[in-house]
Amino acid sequence: MAAATTIEKKKVSSSNYIPDDLSFSILSKLPIKSLKRFSCVRKSWSLLIQNPNFMNLFRNNLLSKSHPHYHDSGLVLNQFMGLHDWNIYLISGDKFENKVKLNSPPIFQIPNIGVTPIRVLGSAINGILCIYDDYGTFPKTTVLWNPATEEIIEIPIGHAEIKPEFTTLVFPHGFGYDDVGDDYKIIQHVDYIMANENPLEDLEDVMIPDPFWEIYSLKSNSWRKIDFDMPIISWIFNSIVYFDGVCHWLGETNMVVSFQLCNEVYFITPCPLEEDTHDKEFEVNLTVLNESVAIITNCNNTTFFQVFILGEFGVEESWIRLFDVELMSCMEQPIGAGKKGNIFFIKEDGELACFDLTTGLIEDIGIQGEKNWCQIAIYKKNLCLI
Repeated sequence: MAAATTIEKKKVSSSNYIPDDLSFSILSKLPIKSLKRFSCVRKSWSLLIQNPNFMNLFRNNLLSKSHPHYHDSGLVLNQFMGLHDWNIYLISGDKFENKVKLNSPPIFQIPNIGVTPIRVLGSAINGILCIYDDYGTFPKTTVLWNPATEEIIEIPIGHAEIKPEFTTLVFPHGFGYDDVGDDYKIIQHVDYIMANENPLEDLEDVMIPDPFWEIYSLKSNSWRKIDFDMPIISWIFNSIVYFDGVCHWLGETNMVVSFQLCNEVYFITPCPLEEDTHDKEFEVNLTVLNESVAIITNCNNTTFFQVFILGEFGVEESWIRLFDVELMSCMEQPIGAGKKGNIFFIKEDGELACFDLTTGLIEDIGIQGEKNWCQIAIYKKNLCLI
């Protein structure tokens, strides 16, 4: 009887044992959020992100995953070559050989001047771009545009006040799709500063309105003020992205702000900067890398870049440093990510190039651009009306 009990115990203990190579293989396929949570199960699992072999396996799995969002998709490039010289391209092909230059919506065509400088707000969503003029004055012209159908919807002006005694500033922070409410939304921040032409003796008589946030709903075609005190966007270009119902932007003092469109809840996640870099000039770029929110960091304008991906909104410890990349000195500034680990850079000669994280190869795109202004995002053609 005692022998039988011993055998049963051995069966139970052996059935609970999972070989490390098998468990590592399973864990390497998990999302970062799940991987971080499972790290508390065993001590060996908590040290996995320090294991080079495991991290190589994790990287390969992350970059090789097939995502429906990327099927039959290409790229949209917003090119800036100087004042009134803006172009939008659709790019496709393994070597980016297919380039189609689009005509910008007529509302941005200014007679006798040229094309108004325009920005793409965040990402291309269901084949729709939200673009706006970037003159810096108010009111801004903002439209939803489907290049495939040439449909254009002009967005009405929100609740911002316009008076000669102060200057009105409107900062778009995100464009996205609320899948719960089946609605496209835009979020922006409105602020006011004293007009330069006001004489000093009149300053005490000027009542400047308080800044506020507002959100636009395509369903109601209207703006609504929202009572939030979120960090506003930093002045870094290419610092707004959208993914899976959430708008993200880089806030001031190196943090990622994540705003959920369906329930209007936001999270703040500090960026994972190393302790010895806080007093250095540190550039942070926000992107979406294979359906994961990611940042690309660069210290003191060197050619050494780090790529971090975020596992859980609001949890600083959920960042994982995925890549350390040493690029050629000619590669200056990242402008976005494509499919399967492609990161796009502007070179010092203004040429746009793609760096493949899986192979380490660099491919020139054949298009020039201006630093701090060019944008690139994944684009999937959609023939449905907005």
